[in-house]
Amino acid sequence: MAAVGRMRPGPLRELQDEYLKRLGGTVALVEVEERRTGPDLPRREAARLLAAIPPGMRLVALDERGTTLSSPDFARHLSEWNDAAFVIGGADGLDEAVRERASFRLAFGTATWPHLLCRVMLLEQLYRARSILAGHPYHRS
Repeated sequence: MAAVGRMRPGPLRELQDEYLKRLGGTVALVEVEERRTGPDLPRREAARLLAAIPPGMRLVALDERGTTLSSPDFARHLSEWNDAAFVIGGADGLDEAVRERASFRLAFGTATWPHLLCRVMLLEQLYRARSILAGHPYHRS
């Protein structure tokens, strides 16, 4: 998982760390430096995000214009995406270069969410999906 910005100490960081712990080291998080200046900011962020993804990985971009999935549907997709790398853009979203490279665009609804909150939401959904696939009662239908 590659995400723009650095999570500072506080409640969101605590949630992020909790879900990373629950995922037992199966999710690597790469924080890409966020720079708020310059007209080419989205292009620079895109280059950093794409550079953080290992070759051969399926790219799944979090994008408000993407496909919304229920948690069970996300779990089914995840079971097919053994080689998935998720990317989360910065405050201005993702550059078109990342969207074009993505094999799937995932949306958490039509609302716009803060990028640091999306990181926690994705980690929770990854944990929930793994729980669903393992038959664990964390997810209640």
